Amino acid sequence: MKRREKSKTFSPMDTTHKHTNHLIQESSPYLLQHAHNPVDWYPWSNEAFEKAKKENKLVLVSIGYSSCHWCHVMEKESFEDEETAKLMNENFVCIKVDREERPNIDMTYMTAVRIMTNSGGWPLNCFTLLDGRPFYGGTYFPNAQWKQVLIKLSELYKTEPKKVEEYAAQLTQEIKKTEIIKLNEEKISFTMEDAKSIYTQLEKSFDNEEGGPSRAPKFPMPVNYIFLLHYYHLTKNEKAIEHVKLTLSKMAFGGIYDQLGGGFARYSTDAKWKVPHFEKMLYDNAQLVSLYSEAYQLTKEPLYKQIVFETLEFISREMTSSEGGFYSTLDADSEGEEGKYYVWKKPELEKILGENFSVFSDYYNVNNIGFWEHGNYILLRKKPDEEVAKIHNLSVDELRKKISKAKKILLKERGERVRPPKADDKQLTSWNALMLKGYADAYTVFGEEIFLNSALKNADFILTKLKNKNPIPTLPKREGVGLYHSYKNGKATVNGYLEDYSFTMEAFIALYQITFNEKWLNEAKQLMDYTIAHFFDKESGMFFFTSDLSAEAAAQAGLDKELIALKMETTDNVIPASNSSIAKDLFLLGIYFDDNNYKKISEQMLNNVKNELKQYGSWFCNWGLLLLNKAAPFYEVAIAGKDAEQKRKELNQIYIQNKLLVGSKTKSSLPLLQDRYVEGKTMIYVCENKMCKLPVEKIEEAVKLMK
Repeated sequence: MKRREKSKTFSPMDTTHKHTNHLIQESSPYLLQHAHNPVDWYPWSNEAFEKAKKENKLVLVSIGYSSCHWCHVMEKESFEDEETAKLMNENFVCIKVDREERPNIDMTYMTAVRIMTNSGGWPLNCFTLLDGRPFYGGTYFPNAQWKQVLIKLSELYKTEPKKVEEYAAQLTQEIKKTEIIKLNEEKISFTMEDAKSIYTQLEKSFDNEEGGPSRAPKFPMPVNYIFLLHYYHLTKNEKAIEHVKLTLSKMAFGGIYDQLGGGFARYSTDAKWKVPHFEKMLYDNAQLVSLYSEAYQLTKEPLYKQIVFETLEFISREMTSSEGGFYSTLDADSEGEEGKYYVWKKPELEKILGENFSVFSDYYNVNNIGFWEHGNYILLRKKPDEEVAKIHNLSVDELRKKISKAKKILLKERGERVRPPKADDKQLTSWNALMLKGYADAYTVFGEEIFLNSALKNADFILTKLKNKNPIPTLPKREGVGLYHSYKNGKATVNGYLEDYSFTMEAFIALYQITFNEKWLNEAKQLMDYTIAHFFDKESGMFFFTSDLSAEAAAQAGLDKELIALKMETTDNVIPASNSSIAKDLFLLGIYFDDNNYKKISEQMLNNVKNELKQYGSWFCNWGLLLLNKAAPFYEVAIAGKDAEQKRKELNQIYIQNKLLVGSKTKSSLPLLQDRYVEGKTMIYVCENKMCKLPVEKIEEAVKLMK
């Protein structure tokens, strides 16, 4: 990461715009969207806080992301308004932050706003003292209310500075306490009863009619359903698998899924998965590909396979760079209207489809069910193919041919519309790793070479574009190899966060299991050793979200304003917590390399969250996956011999998630493969805690040993 240029090089001379602020030098698409606001925005930097101290002004930290609809609304209403901008510039130093580029900053101020308001979201607007300590905040403010807030806070700071200081000090202490986990010194023990407590918490919120949680809006929470799949596999709890199948089918049929082009929107605004918030996020689609692939492996439901193939076609078509990286988001808006690109009016469908409209309208509910607003319809499904085919006196094959033809026609027609902008074409290491794992999981189940090729190309992209032996040139070279967080226009920026390391390790381990190329295990181990060296907190046994490189050392290099609190991300959400992810990595790498230190750290981390896990299970499902591996039998399956790859493919057709695979066509130095190679044969070894059963040669025999 290069040193940020100081403002003496900043030149606002831009004849094409009335205003140009300090964001003009940034690479983030979101920050550049605000570079010509009349607000004198600064990026997050020492420079901004130095200005606040020099002029004795409060600081506004405004956080959002490029595809955020209400961020656009607030910009249009307030940040582009000359009168409002004048109020902001005269009384505050205004800082704009891209939450995707700087999740550590977002995490800190989101915590502050949640403490103050018991809610959160974006845009996130937090007012702070000159040193970054917050004292007031919220999300979206209409312009009139926003101006009142600006005036009142400015007056409050001038008339009662001590009161503001006292509240900021109190709030900062509360922020520092959140998600800082203490070492649990109780005896380490994990049971299926602990896992049941997670399931019980999830079951309380089941929507047994529409799937998902019984609330609105509804967000896809892929890791929750992956936990339910694993839990069902081990317990045969029918309610668990039925809820997964209901949810996945309802989502696939709903408006949250792009029925023409594939891929899922960020969330549904209602309880029926009908009206999406139309932006598409890479991280959602990555995890949903993994979920639907795994669900297909267990159930063999054709709909799930269709969803995986269509979603990956969407990713390839619209979210993949020529270098093999994956873009972050597609905007919800086009031509200033949310969802305009995706919805249809009935007359235009009748004109385009002609005689096929009748079948299409029944299939995708161009009726009261699919009606949205302003004469627009959201395409969604309610009936299975067999039922629609019967209504129209068609065979299922005839129906599917008609629907396929109509989809191609409409997709081509839609392509002529003004497209939603590729709202954010930066490529984030963490989200790329999630998508890489999605491709690996899809290849595991379906064996499509194109999926493997995309995974390998992206893995190479991460290694060549996002890895750096010395991320901060002004500091002494550090042992190991670090990761950058973001890549755009040929340049990698921002020192990597824990999520970048943890998700990349998960992806590389998955890649090893579908290739048996030890390069990927060694890359994962190298990253793990670096992560332990620079993120690990020995006192708690957990990992900080930012490395030791990102605080004092980075500030010394003039790169970063040190945050008011070091955070530990432990709660799983729409993206799993980086601590739960790395705990799983440690568990697997500990087995692969027979590394007791890895195993001990992983166990201690899980023990640290055990009490919270049992109490708030629905927010700890990724931890729950690790818990299941510790509480139930976990198998080490070693395949050695000339047909190792073929045996691996055969085994991957069978749903057994409580296992890891290791294999080689020749001799290997990996602990699990030592002395396993027999010339001319392919032997399968099923082991548990280093205790191995007699080797077998057939997959069906190996499967019996795991039941």
